[in-house]
Amino acid sequence: MKKLWKIILGIGAVIAGILAMSSKGNKKQFKKDVKENKKKVKNIQKETKKLKKEKEVVKEKIKKSEAKVKKTKAKVKSTKSAKKTTSDFKKKYRSKK
Repeated sequence: MKKLWKIILGIGAVIAGILAMSSKGNKKQFKKDVKENKKKVKNIQKETKKLKKEKEVVKEKIKKSEAKVKKTKAKVKSTKSAKKTTSDFKKKYRSKK
């Protein structure tokens, strides 16, 4: 019975050693991946800052253009009465005989 426990304990130790050795390689790769991801995150944050600034500029341009459109629309006269007059004229004088 003692011999059986020693064999089981030895097998467990071998398995634990293999796992410990393999985990060191994984840790190195993991650290490398984490560094790469941090670099990517920084690049993305820079790009988002640039895009936010551009977005603000575009919003300001839109506001200015909307103000111009409102001014020009305020100056334009309605054409409803002119259209009505022309349609009445067409009905009265241009009808088919």
